[in-house]
Amino acid sequence: MKQKIPCFCDNDFFVEIPETINLDEDASCIDRIMDGSFMNFTCPGCGKRHKPEFPVNVLWPSKKMELEVLPEVERMEFYRRKRQANKKNDPKKETVIGYPEMAERIAVIRDGLEPIAVEAVKYYLQIKAEETYPDAEIRIWYQTYRAESLEFHIHGIRRDEIAVSRIPITVYEKTRADFIRHPKSEIFRSLRVGSYCSLSNMLRPEELK
Repeated sequence: MKQKIPCFCDNDFFVEIPETINLDEDASCIDRIMDGSFMNFTCPGCGKRHKPEFPVNVLWPSKKMELEVLPEVERMEFYRRKRQANKKNDPKKETVIGYPEMAERIAVIRDGLEPIAVEAVKYYLQIKAEETYPDAEIRIWYQTYRAESLEFHIHGIRRDEIAVSRIPITVYEKTRADFIRHPKSEIFRSLRVGSYCSLSNMLRPEELK
């Protein structure tokens, strides 16, 4: 599907955008998503690099993952309409909003983790960080699992710095067990809006809840 990209040099150019990508068929996509180069385009007129976000379906059959990725600019629309972006209501397909969330979810699935349990751990980290730094705009991202711990990056504490937090795997396992026993408890219900499971659901403005 062709999409137009406007450039500041007044040169509009067209690029071919896939509607669906399959990570089993093109594993190189994983590296591009992780390093931020996925769907980056260079203006043929001035050479400026553009990083637009377009809707895309991401399939990973070997991991039983189906993602519907919405651009970040559609976040408020998603909440205002309280719509379930997955119109077919396919229980296997999850929604994420923005390419950073897409990369994070792929990392979570890659490491064999339960997304809602990871989001709950992020919520606990968010609360602790906001108590310590009440004036900071905190954003937390899952990075990887190694050495019996989950590594998260915390943005917003200090300008141009990223704090690293390593949480013992036992904390995640307890959270996952809590979800299995009580999937309808308040925290897990609050983390999900339709097909969209994210800490962002708990942080959105009250008028959009």
